[in-house]
Amino acid sequence: MRLAINDPRALLGRCDDAVVRTVEDDEPDYEKGAVVPSGLWRPLTEETGRALTAPAWAPSSTLVEIVRPLVPIGTEPAHLTASLGADDSEYIGQALAEPGMRTTTDNYRDGRLIGLHLDNWDKLTYARKATGRRRLALNLGPGNRSVILGDLDAQAVCRAVHPDSYERRCPHTDDYRAHVAAGHTVRCVRIRLAPGEGYIAPTEYLLHDGSTEDETLPSAMAFWLGHWNRGVLPSLV
Repeated sequence: MRLAINDPRALLGRCDDAVVRTVEDDEPDYEKGAVVPSGLWRPLTEETGRALTAPAWAPSSTLVEIVRPLVPIGTEPAHLTASLGADDSEYIGQALAEPGMRTTTDNYRDGRLIGLHLDNWDKLTYARKATGRRRLALNLGPGNRSVILGDLDAQAVCRAVHPDSYERRCPHTDDYRAHVAAGHTVRCVRIRLAPGEGYIAPTEYLLHDGSTEDETLPSAMAFWLGHWNRGVLPSLV
């Protein structure tokens, strides 16, 4: 994970981290084998923040940015696309999450939660996985919301799980599930977002999901895909 950071103190004030674990049979709300945070959250340390800070040369397509887009009050999200700083940005909809959800994305076929996962909108092979569109997500409120991001990228996990064939594969959520089930450590970072705040992240490249754990109000998120250059939208950290 590479975070575009201007003010490390602002980052530390809204982040914590934990290791992930595999879901077992006693959690029927989740798919078996899903990867979720362990729940043993700790405040993000300055050392970890420095380790996650993106160097100046890092490609924009691999960066996580915490942003607050300057949008007119009352504007429908679908009408914001042209003003969000990426010529090719595409509005892909909204999702509402009730309060108290450890992770928020479910499998539409059966309603079970899928846990931390990779997106696959662009259907990229291993060699191109780091070049995909990033996701812009904006918290519409009324409650706070968090994004959870894994610190180990999809190419690294694919190489570890398929050492003899990774170059022919499309990295997938199942690679992370196999990697964690085999006992390997993957850490995740939870970043809190108030209404009006959002993130731009390579969700095809990093394990991720939303969370409303410990919140008392529901929140809706609006989503776009596009190729944002670093720093196009105002940063919060």
